[in-house]
Amino acid sequence: MNTSMTPVLSARGLVKTFGRVVGLDGVDIDLFPGEVLAVIGDNGAGKSTLIKCLTGALVPDAGSMSLDGQPVQFKRPQDAREAGIETVYQTLAVAPALDIASNLYLGRERLRPGPLGSVLRMLDKKGMRRDASQALADLGIGTLQNMAQPVETLSGGQRQAVAVARAAAFGSKVIVLDEPTAALGVRESNQVLKMIGEVRSRGLPVILISHNMPHVFEVADRIHIQRLGRCGGLITPQSHTMSEAVAIMTGATTLDETPGRVGGGA
Repeated sequence: MNTSMTPVLSARGLVKTFGRVVGLDGVDIDLFPGEVLAVIGDNGAGKSTLIKCLTGALVPDAGSMSLDGQPVQFKRPQDAREAGIETVYQTLAVAPALDIASNLYLGRERLRPGPLGSVLRMLDKKGMRRDASQALADLGIGTLQNMAQPVETLSGGQRQAVAVARAAAFGSKVIVLDEPTAALGVRESNQVLKMIGEVRSRGLPVILISHNMPHVFEVADRIHIQRLGRCGGLITPQSHTMSEAVAIMTGATTLDETPGRVGGGA
């Protein structure tokens, strides 16, 4: 990760209010090529509001955003997806009754070549299953072999793997993961963290929202701390400890009072 490069995704002065409640109060954020940027913060700190503004689920009241240095405005999630930003929400938007391949291509179904596709609108199920299998293999997921297996028969970790694989397959610019290990056990959480590493190794930057400090400190290159609608600090796992991060997050201390071992960690 090289912070002298142009950020893939950048935002300046994002403001979002809900009546009298301030969700975001002038937030800046940069995501650089091939990095995992964690976003942490207490409940109500503005993490979800920030992510929704970055991915088109909410339209900020003020501020600007750019993608690869070009100004962008997302009015809806589809705008962000078309720009190459894929989001995996905590609620996992998978269709349990459909098989793995169908879930990977949900909303992007491929038709068979020739008249079978163009005239009869027949789906290329064989091709989608082949490419779905490859997408999972690329992320080091060997536990899912049968692409015709219904998602409702999968474990929580396997469902998360399908959702992350879908994001990695179609997210050409950025992947956003919202609490990807929240409902998982230790083994399945480790598998998801490994997947995040695989995505990063392909040069695709990841924004990771998580309450799990050990996971954040294991995979994040930089950590954006949200506090009371603002950025309370930008640190790295090398510059600050977990307890220092939590102290900044909860307001027990500030970044100025806890400068860390190598400056502010920016």
